[in-house]
Amino acid sequence: MARAGRRTARLADGEHRVGSAATERLQEARAVVASRAWHLMAPAELGACLDVDPGVWERLAVHWDDLAVDPYAAQSGTRRLRRYGQFLLSRSGEITTMPHDVFVQPHASNPLYVDVERRFEPLTEEFQAEPVVTALIRMLGEIAAGLDDVEEWTVKVHPFRVIAQADSAGQPTPEGRHKDGVTLVTSLLIGRENVTGGQSTLYDDEGRPIAAATLTEPGTLLLNDDRATWHAVSAIHPLDAGRPGHRDVLVTTLAAR
Repeated sequence: MARAGRRTARLADGEHRVGSAATERLQEARAVVASRAWHLMAPAELGACLDVDPGVWERLAVHWDDLAVDPYAAQSGTRRLRRYGQFLLSRSGEITTMPHDVFVQPHASNPLYVDVERRFEPLTEEFQAEPVVTALIRMLGEIAAGLDDVEEWTVKVHPFRVIAQADSAGQPTPEGRHKDGVTLVTSLLIGRENVTGGQSTLYDDEGRPIAAATLTEPGTLLLNDDRATWHAVSAIHPLDAGRPGHRDVLVTTLAAR
């Protein structure tokens, strides 16, 4: 993946290409999201689509120890660490790294941060160089293509760690039920340590729950069409009150450019 400016990463001759079995699974996931607006991919399904072994998530998890404090979440009493990066993904799978910039969500999509220009630390070069990150972005582009026919996607990548302590629950979504103002929202569990709770719930436009799941196994991926659903995650609490716990996720969104 390119690291600066608008350089482009291309699939080189001889680079691994996903096999037919993986393509079949990917097409099935794409069809499910398109038909009902959400899909929960088990680790085995995601691993097959990306052609990675289960240990890849443990290896990727080391980057969650290098996140920075989210000062905006702290204003509402939530201890959250994160980084942020933005890319362009073409129809042919080319990924271009965009210059680091402020993060602003569309008006009325997130009630807690309406028109707020939030400044977060950028993704590290080491994180961007992980092959599974590139593979995941391309895979999500294939799924998003089932929702909208566009030449190029804006991809926003957010590694999050939410911390829970005995005297303060961790709030993965302090804004409550909300939209991100994009086409596709995805949440990939990287790990959980000493926590309970953290149920992800999707809602229709009338506020009725349409799906709920607690992501407990690394490599579990929840996808939803943000145009047709709202989403929220319940608080996390430490199992052992004597020490803090945390929930690590990778949130990736795609919107038509």
